[in-house]
Amino acid sequence: QVQLVESGGGLVQAGGSLRLSCAPSGRTFGYYTVGWVRQAPGKEREFVACVTWTGSSTYSADSVKGRFNISRDNAKNTVYLQMNSLKPEDTGVYLCAAARYQNAYSPSEYTYWGQGTQVTVSS
Repeated sequence: QVQLVESGGGLVQAGGSLRLSCAPSGRTFGYYTVGWVRQAPGKEREFVACVTWTGSSTYSADSVKGRFNISRDNAKNTVYLQMNSLKPEDTGVYLCAAARYQNAYSPSEYTYWGQGTQVTVSS
């Protein structure tokens, strides 16, 4: 069982930046791939980005490539999502999730989930 806790969401103007953090509660991430998934009101969950347990391999959705960067600091037991050049369409609840598989590019491949943190981008 992996309990995940997100932080760093908030309200920002279009073009601004936010950094989200995710840490497991009471244990380390271990060998799990960690990803971020977002959900806008009335829409299905959308994969955003993921990073393997070593931190050496990352993958991002086309919609955020060049703007968002996922990274992992195993010494601090934390995964980060740096979000730059934010757009109103980036608004939603951002959830941190952990998967047993290395190539986890879909929300359905994640086993453990955090509660989410709200990101709101105003135009």
